[in-house]
Amino acid sequence: MAALPETASSDCRLSVGDTPGTDWDAFVTQITGASLYHLSGWTELAREVFGHRTLFVKAQDAAGSLVGVLPVIQQKSRLLGNFATSVAFFNYGGALTADPEVARQMMNRAAEIAEKLGCRYLEFRDTQPRPGHWAMRTDKVTLQLELPESFESLSKRLGSKLRSQVKRAEREGVRCRTGTKALLDDFYGVFAENMRDLGTPVYPKRFFEAILRRFEPYCQLVVIDWHGEPAAAAFLTFWQGKAEVPWASCRAKAKPLGLNMKLYWELLSLAVGRGCRLFDFGRSSVGGGTYRFKCQWGAQPVPMYWYRWEQQAAGHEASTGEEKGKAMQLATALWQRLPLGIANTLGPLISGALPW
Repeated sequence: MAALPETASSDCRLSVGDTPGTDWDAFVTQITGASLYHLSGWTELAREVFGHRTLFVKAQDAAGSLVGVLPVIQQKSRLLGNFATSVAFFNYGGALTADPEVARQMMNRAAEIAEKLGCRYLEFRDTQPRPGHWAMRTDKVTLQLELPESFESLSKRLGSKLRSQVKRAEREGVRCRTGTKALLDDFYGVFAENMRDLGTPVYPKRFFEAILRRFEPYCQLVVIDWHGEPAAAAFLTFWQGKAEVPWASCRAKAKPLGLNMKLYWELLSLAVGRGCRLFDFGRSSVGGGTYRFKCQWGAQPVPMYWYRWEQQAAGHEASTGEEKGKAMQLATALWQRLPLGIANTLGPLISGALPW
């Protein structure tokens, strides 16, 4: 898609293209409030791995300097139709600017483009309140833990009960390994099995290969071995003093032994060792099992401001929330029953079309 016509306003000039431009990442690294996923390469992954359309909304001042960016990924499939996200596959995105008015203008411009592209909705995964009359999802929070300067201090804060659960796993003779590309196969094996058990189609391994190819310095894989085979594994990212775990998994047979506890113990230790002051456990539904698991580490819920523009469906009756929920429960239950080999073959064909 060629760059769309620029839109002028009294405050800035907006433009939209399918490439970010050479000044995009420099702007992201310098502005407060940026997430790692605002870097252009994370949006380009969606095009590289899944073939999705990418849109880069830019706001420039009168001198031509960037004052705001907004990455968007359009997903279009027979499975779930046509929709867009800033940004898909990750927790954070949305308008990045120091000026709320510039944010509003970029969001409005992105919504105009989404409407022209026939999208059912456009979701902005923001971290702060934004001006405008947007629908907002309230079903998710992220859980974050402030980290001390030493792991010894954190260990004391976590308490004896949690430490005893970790020691239970250590008595099994487990081994912890850290790395990046060399551990990808071991990480992916655990991750794929866990996703099948959850009833969710797994990402293709090439998705993680592409991440490590572009962003290896920002990433760390952690694998916990038990009886010589990977039993728990996680994928960590680092950005400006924050560690985040977008993906963590434990084989079902290893959970009663506390290997999931050992995994997170190692993740926190690694984050403190790298000088991080915040650990992001990722998003959860309030009150759910993963929510309670993360809270036991002292993590605190932080609101996620996920705004939506939605297409007005004239003459079309959408399924009710209850109907969609029942359909999702049925699909999940069926997927959980699939043999692992079949799930790992079909999952990569489907996962790129899902609204992660």
